[in-house]
Amino acid sequence: MCRKTLLGMLLVTSAFLTSCLHPPPFDEAVWRATVERQDPALLYAPHVKNGGFYNPWMPMESHGFGTLLRWRLGPRGEYTEAEESFQPTVIPKLASRIAAQKGDFIAWIGHNTFLIRVAGRYWLTDPIFSERALLPKRKTPPALTIDDFNGTVHRLNIIITHNHYDHLDKPSILQLPADARVFVPLGLGKLFEAWGKTTVREMDWWQSIDLGDGVTLVCLPAQHWSRRIGQDFNESLWASFLLITPSATIYLGGDSGYFVGYREIGRKYPGIDYALLPTTAYQPRWFMHYAHMNPEEALDAFVDLGARYMIPTQWGTFPLGNEPVGYPALDLKRTMKARGFDTSRAIVMDIGQILPIPSH
Repeated sequence: MCRKTLLGMLLVTSAFLTSCLHPPPFDEAVWRATVERQDPALLYAPHVKNGGFYNPWMPMESHGFGTLLRWRLGPRGEYTEAEESFQPTVIPKLASRIAAQKGDFIAWIGHNTFLIRVAGRYWLTDPIFSERALLPKRKTPPALTIDDFNGTVHRLNIIITHNHYDHLDKPSILQLPADARVFVPLGLGKLFEAWGKTTVREMDWWQSIDLGDGVTLVCLPAQHWSRRIGQDFNESLWASFLLITPSATIYLGGDSGYFVGYREIGRKYPGIDYALLPTTAYQPRWFMHYAHMNPEEALDAFVDLGARYMIPTQWGTFPLGNEPVGYPALDLKRTMKARGFDTSRAIVMDIGQILPIPSH
């Protein structure tokens, strides 16, 4: 290789690395104005194109490998020692406390895995008991092992919001009871049937299922995307869910960026008691803003939904964004204080905590 060619390659490489170290500009006000301009009617529009699903109100920008590399090689940001070290408390002996618990409740197992008992039935969201979500390793353990879980919980229903590895964990699914009823977005049914689950229902946005005894499950839009090994980009749908029961109405936000759908869901389904909303992996904002909410947006989504209480989800377990795993909870509390928000309406749970649902 001639010296001139080598010098040219070095200059190109240097220019690329320099660009990586300087993230592109991002304007929160411009982004928010773009969100507000979207037409809510498009929430009901067809959402399949060229064989894949998409968000018709605001299609996702395409990000190539270079964009991903720019994020990974770019600056992480600065955090204090307290922000780096903060983690949720892990309360032990959840299985025995569930067995002793009377009445309905919401329990946090970790990340987006919640166990909900309402109307005599158990609901498990995005179960992941594994040490890793493909590559990222847990910073905090699940509140109970899957063996303890299977020995404690019966008549199980499972809700899956999308196919990313921190929400759809094959080892956990394989170990959960084969007769559990599983509710998934479009495009995931065959996967669960191949994994031995006998009762699987695929659902599309705005579809509802009457499960009897006053219980209804509604599949709702979210602003996200999907991909995993063996499934192409957006081959399966992503969703949020609403669980309507005689005891409480619970919104399960899954993964989503802030979008006009929250306002529409709140309008169409008034009286939500608990909104479980994602607050994680939002930094750097230039890269994460479309698919993940920062605390400011999560609070806005909560207000849009008109819910009584908000429960932040997915913080404290896996390092997925630039921020430390416990940082979102601290950031949310600071944001609430700055906004003069009623902090009693945001329930920041500990892993293993059981939140009783008051009887009506």
